[in-house]
Amino acid sequence: MKATIWHNPNCSKSRQTLALLEEQPDVELTVVQYLKNPPNADKLAQLYSDAGMPAREGLRLSGTDAKERGLTEADDATVVAAMAEEPKLIERPLVETEKGVRLCRPPEKVREIL
Repeated sequence: MKATIWHNPNCSKSRQTLALLEEQPDVELTVVQYLKNPPNADKLAQLYSDAGMPAREGLRLSGTDAKERGLTEADDATVVAAMAEEPKLIERPLVETEKGVRLCRPPEKVREIL
């Protein structure tokens, strides 16, 4: 099975999720450091759609100005555009497999799509 993790190595939850993925012998893993290689707005919209969640639920609030910018109340297109412009607004880690997408908070949520 192929899996892609949108990863931030400075985040403990992201590192824990990556470790869970690396423990799986049948997973062909792609690691994308999204702060260096951010997803575009179309990819973000697809990830949140496949996760069955509004983009606002994938908005990182800690250490960002998301609340001050009104993003917690904004529509998905506005949130996704802001995330694409400033990837630090993306809550991590997102993991994508053929079974779906999960925002892996807690990290064990990754098991739902393996």
